[in-house]
Amino acid sequence: MSLKIGIVGLPNVGKSTLFNALTKNKAEASNYPFCTIDPNVGVVKVPDERLGKLAAVSKPKKIIPTTIEFIDIAGLVSGAHKGEGLGNKFLANIRECDAICEVVRNFEDENITHVAGKIDPEEDKETINIELIMADLATVEKRLAKVSKEAKSGDKELIKLKKILEPLKVLLESGKPARELEMPDDDKYLIKGLSLLSAKPVIYVLNNSDQTEIDPDWDGELINLDVKQEEEIANLEEKEQKEFIKELGLSDSGLNKLIKASYKLLGLITFFTTGPDETRAWTLRVGAMAPEAAGVIHTDFEKGFIRAEVINWEVFIKAGSESAARDQGLIRTEGKNYIMQDGDVCHFLFSK
Repeated sequence: MSLKIGIVGLPNVGKSTLFNALTKNKAEASNYPFCTIDPNVGVVKVPDERLGKLAAVSKPKKIIPTTIEFIDIAGLVSGAHKGEGLGNKFLANIRECDAICEVVRNFEDENITHVAGKIDPEEDKETINIELIMADLATVEKRLAKVSKEAKSGDKELIKLKKILEPLKVLLESGKPARELEMPDDDKYLIKGLSLLSAKPVIYVLNNSDQTEIDPDWDGELINLDVKQEEEIANLEEKEQKEFIKELGLSDSGLNKLIKASYKLLGLITFFTTGPDETRAWTLRVGAMAPEAAGVIHTDFEKGFIRAEVINWEVFIKAGSESAARDQGLIRTEGKNYIMQDGDVCHFLFSK
């Protein structure tokens, strides 16, 4: 499954620097607002030590990690929804993202100007959130105006949608995000097509530099990072990265923590396939059953699903090989109702 995360924030908060560190690409990161006009897009490998350990057993021709796509858009300013700065037209580039990564500045640097002239993480966070909410309000108002007319036909689906859009409009007008709207899960498909920005889960990256980490009560995952330092780490060779991270007294890079937090936020797990041709990681939602996992590999696998052969990755490694795992009866046969677990190593049988 494809996973996309949009990076947003005010100008000069470290957005493009974070993107550079994640992707090792060189996006423009100048000391003036709106230097990023076209969105920067980069595909990032998801770090997973289990992949290498499985490959050490299977000795495949290639190793394929799962990935996340990050999209970095132009910095927003207060009043963007009214046309200030470059306006909010760039938000269209992240409407199809699964989550929002909001970068908030919490560092002083006289060489890097702040558009508001002061460092205030809480105010900056609210500025961006309001812009997302106001952009959503415009979308909802437009859709509601159309639905209100169409619902007069008596169509039950349109009437139901109208009853959802009305309180949603009120919620957004009050400055609250769409994700706070209480509605049955069975009805969420009705507004999915609106791709509301404030309905998406949020990861806040607090760019701290040398300042003390803070832990504000914000409505999402929060990670304190020294983004500039993370870029320096990312530019080192892999062995040097590990040594530098150890010297800093850290267990892992902040970027790896960000990627892992993204999985947690979106309710995702990883399962594996392994053999002489390739060892590969696959992304799947929590609670998905075996046929859906098979479908991630190929739609034909889900349609013709018969059964899955499953073994936990640690058990597989301890066995030493697939044949040894079979001889010891460690590989289980699971049917259509099996709920996939993080770390499952699978082989799917299907009819053509």
